[in-house]
Amino acid sequence: MSLQKRLLLYLLISAPLVWVVALVASAQFARDEINELYDSEMIRLAREVQATLRPPGAEEAPEPPLVAPSERGDAEIEDLAIAVWGRDGRLLNSDRQGVLLPYRPDGSGFADLSIEGQPWRVYYLQSFNGTWLVAAGQKVYERDELVHDLTFSQLVPWLFVLPVLLVVMALAVRRALVPVHRLAGELRGRSADDLRALAPQQAPAELVPLVDAMNGLLSRIGELLAHERRFTADAAHELRTPLAVLRAQWDVVRRAAAGPQRAEAEAKFGAGLDRLDRLVQQLLAMSRLDGERHAGVREEIVWPPLVEQAVSDCLALAERRVIDLVCEWPPPGHHAMPLLGDPALLTVMLRNLLDNAARYAPAGSQVLLRFAEDRIELDNDGPLPGPQQLARLGERFYRPEGQEESGSGLGLSIARRVAALHGLTLELGTRAGGGGVRVTVRFAAPASR
Repeated sequence: MSLQKRLLLYLLISAPLVWVVALVASAQFARDEINELYDSEMIRLAREVQATLRPPGAEEAPEPPLVAPSERGDAEIEDLAIAVWGRDGRLLNSDRQGVLLPYRPDGSGFADLSIEGQPWRVYYLQSFNGTWLVAAGQKVYERDELVHDLTFSQLVPWLFVLPVLLVVMALAVRRALVPVHRLAGELRGRSADDLRALAPQQAPAELVPLVDAMNGLLSRIGELLAHERRFTADAAHELRTPLAVLRAQWDVVRRAAAGPQRAEAEAKFGAGLDRLDRLVQQLLAMSRLDGERHAGVREEIVWPPLVEQAVSDCLALAERRVIDLVCEWPPPGHHAMPLLGDPALLTVMLRNLLDNAARYAPAGSQVLLRFAEDRIELDNDGPLPGPQQLARLGERFYRPEGQEESGSGLGLSIARRVAALHGLTLELGTRAGGGGVRVTVRFAAPASR
């Protein structure tokens, strides 16, 4: 169901319900006001009757005649009654010849009575010295009739106005949703590569959060598309050379005769396959990390199993190059860099750092992985890079010149991306004393405001 139909349905249901509630409340309010008005009139009438009574010992006044029907106008005389009793309970005066108000010697104030099967509202007024008792009564029906008349007088106009009100509300809802339709039309008319941000100034205040959220989504989609284009371009660029080398080596293998020449060609062909496999794995890892904004798993990191796995993955390379992999832990009572994160990603970071250090360190040297409470340091005895090379280390696909070991230039980029996902920074520099290269992983400094 569309938003417009839903709003109209809510209004069509709620408007009559609210109107009925208002009508009932109005009728109850009118009833209270009418009761108050008539009660006041009955009190005043009783007092006026008491004020006109003859003094004690005077001749008894004749009972006043009933008002002729022709002199009543629109008044309902049968619904009203007045009676006066003496001290001894004798009826002294009454305006009725049929229904008589009941005598209640102790009566005072209002009383709701049933007279001849009909409800009456009666007010009793005692004289100061107890000489007379005056009673003024009225049928409750008279009051109910007035309440019904007043309510009906409001009901009829509202019944005629309600359809008009519903039509006006429908038009108002349609008009209020015009910005939504305009926004939908703008998005519908865009091409697939048009990821320009929407203008929140042109949207109502209620739609600004939605527009901001859509702009954020468009921005993330743009980043994702840029990442995919960059990955495709990088993969096409980096895979071109290994594939060409493999094709040439395969031709050499096919043409080489059995013997040392063929074995050498096959070894070179296998090394090329290994390099291509490593490059594809690094590209896929970098692509996956670029699409993430934070570490997916958040758990307390226990470093020894991660180091053991990373060292095991690099052990073949270290044995081939006679590299001694050493790990130092903090002294007893101190913890190694407490961190919440993804163990799998942090294992990838350690493996890439160890692989790079073992790959580019001098053969027969040592690679030292050192854990402290606030950092991780990795030292090797590799040649010191120049300032320009040191500044570029960690860029994608960048490898300093003169490297004998094969590589893709993605190891440090992957490690730096994993560190960023965990709120860490990766710094490259020289070891203390100026001998060898040091990689430091530490907590990122809080952003200044």
